[in-house]
Amino acid sequence: MQFKGTVHRYGRDIDTDVIIPARYLNTSDPAELARHCLEDLDTGFVERVRPGDIIVADENFGCGSSREHAPIAIKTAGVDAVIAKSFARIFYRNAINTGLAILECPEAVDAIADGDTVSVDTETGLITDETTGATFTAQPFPPFIAEIIEAGGLVPRWQKKLGKEA
Repeated sequence: MQFKGTVHRYGRDIDTDVIIPARYLNTSDPAELARHCLEDLDTGFVERVRPGDIIVADENFGCGSSREHAPIAIKTAGVDAVIAKSFARIFYRNAINTGLAILECPEAVDAIADGDTVSVDTETGLITDETTGATFTAQPFPPFIAEIIEAGGLVPRWQKKLGKEA
């Protein structure tokens, strides 16, 4: 899979309560969650984000509670991929299960600035900062994870495998 978009840059320890505040967890509607994505951290995020954009963040992205609402909100808001120095373990798995591409690459995070245009090739792990020309290599997705993300998540992948409508 290949992604290309504008970077929204954030710091460390971005927790799930900041990604989608608890006051909005009375719904599981992805569009409603997306309307409130990151609003307590960056009030203009949902107005600026465009389909295909990329979040770049420091260590421990997605820490906090184990809600899958967080990667759903990010993905539905229009973000195709998140690149971070590290992810909280439960967020990492929830992102895969919901079809959000995530890559760990500390070198890329240190070099990429807010507003840069970045392209990602998950098959090779190549991350290119199109603004500066710098390239970085993350661990590519194993085939089974690539299959889940390409299908849009774990449930759609299994529905496809079983021949059912997603």
